[in-house]
Amino acid sequence: MRRAVILGVSAVLAAGALTAPAAAYAPDPVSDDYQAAAGAAVAAEQAAAADLKFGACPAGTRLKAPIQCGRVEVPVDYAQPQGAKIRLLVSRLKASGPASARQGALLFNPGGPGGSGLWFPRLGQADIPAPTRQIWAASARAYDMVGFDPRGVGYSAPISCVKPSQYQHAPTPDPRHPTAKVKARERAAAKARAAGCLKRSGALLGHMTTEDLARDLDVIRAALHEPKLNYFGVSYGTYLGAVYAHMFPSHVRRMVFDSVVNPDPRGIWYGANLEQDIAFEKRWADWRAWAARHNKVYRLGSTPARVMASFNKAMRKLAKHPAGGKVGPGELHAQAVQAAYYDPQWVPFAYQLSRFLHGDAKPLTAAATPDPGSAKNDENSEAVYLAVQCGDASWPRDWQTWERDNSRLAKKYPFETWSNAWLNLPCASWPVHSSHPVDVRVPHGAGLPPVLIVQSERDAATPYAGALELHHRLAGSRLITEVGRGSHGLISFRNRCLNDRVDRYLLTGRTDSHDVRCAGHPLPVPAGAQGARDANAGRWY
Repeated sequence: MRRAVILGVSAVLAAGALTAPAAAYAPDPVSDDYQAAAGAAVAAEQAAAADLKFGACPAGTRLKAPIQCGRVEVPVDYAQPQGAKIRLLVSRLKASGPASARQGALLFNPGGPGGSGLWFPRLGQADIPAPTRQIWAASARAYDMVGFDPRGVGYSAPISCVKPSQYQHAPTPDPRHPTAKVKARERAAAKARAAGCLKRSGALLGHMTTEDLARDLDVIRAALHEPKLNYFGVSYGTYLGAVYAHMFPSHVRRMVFDSVVNPDPRGIWYGANLEQDIAFEKRWADWRAWAARHNKVYRLGSTPARVMASFNKAMRKLAKHPAGGKVGPGELHAQAVQAAYYDPQWVPFAYQLSRFLHGDAKPLTAAATPDPGSAKNDENSEAVYLAVQCGDASWPRDWQTWERDNSRLAKKYPFETWSNAWLNLPCASWPVHSSHPVDVRVPHGAGLPPVLIVQSERDAATPYAGALELHHRLAGSRLITEVGRGSHGLISFRNRCLNDRVDRYLLTGRTDSHDVRCAGHPLPVPAGAQGARDANAGRWY
């Protein structure tokens, strides 16, 4: 999930903390979409019969030999498998171990929705940094590491909602306490964005649901001549994998779900985004407490409250005088959100904030100024995010519901609430038909082998309740919990308790006989007098 608790969807609803349209929370009807199911089977058969050719990857991917790329054809509409087609770009690095040890292809999705996974095979190459290489070494020996651009993303029939040249706006205001004027402006912008999605994306916009993506995943499996799917999903990638497991349980060999989206259909997606707002407030508090413990390094305050005062002071200063003309309160807030996602960002964010407050804006300006070179990919990613989430389920169409629910939450959880609302508000004006959420359930006897779920307790983007819910819904699954931590995407950290179990599962299919709780990985530690590790820290991918 792109934005971001502990409470589950049902608990939040019972407490009256949010409301949503009845359609969004109605039980998923028993599927009678036989045409789409039959079309998926036809598309998989055609992909298996086709000669999938791998060769050099497009120059823009920056993927070089021995990584290769190929294209897999899928229907735009699975109910009409002989109709319009698009081609998905797939990347592959062959297993580095002996042929006798090869276990097939391991497909990967990094989440979003809207994230590209083409880079995944890079993790199996010898020239990447040692910590990452060690984490993926066993898998790279046993599996062909396979990434792909999902439909609508990057090199796979990309969709768009606005011209990339018009996508970035900076500096932007503090999103935490919007005025009536700001709300009116955001409502108008959301309506325009939804209309732009239809204008610029065409017929594909109506076929961007998670079910469509899951069918694509099965076609890729067939094109690779894999009898069953090995899959690793992170964040939204866990929901994609869960829907696949629901639709194709007997096609699964092994699955790892890392940082889990709550699959409860009552929360897809309006309620889930409101849940994020609660969880992000807790995670923001984690960072402030950490910064207070390192006050001697950063001088942001010796208590969480004083750290908050320092942050608010910086927000006020940037509102009056944006750093470098492009970094305002909204850009500083975006940096804070990244710190709430990933604790490797704690050190660089503290350093940037500290230096700004002590007269040096250069680190913050370098980190937070929008990059025009990324505008095209960023806009495409957001377009896919909207297309999938708005298409998966009905959203409230009336502004009064959004106003009531977000105003209520923002009183106690202001950090991310309104920013999250503005990201998703185009769904209130979505111009194509929305589907019903999939009621993911795979009981014993359905053919699904044991799957592995890994989750941190304080993850804000995908709160812990989601892992418990998926665990309950997938019979035979096993859950590994990282205790007391909240980073998103746990496989990126060298936590032997967790990583060794993931390796064992991928190599042997074995899980523990019971769920496991692992002590958390070490929290970041400032390095040097200024804690200037920002050049080496960042998102795990």
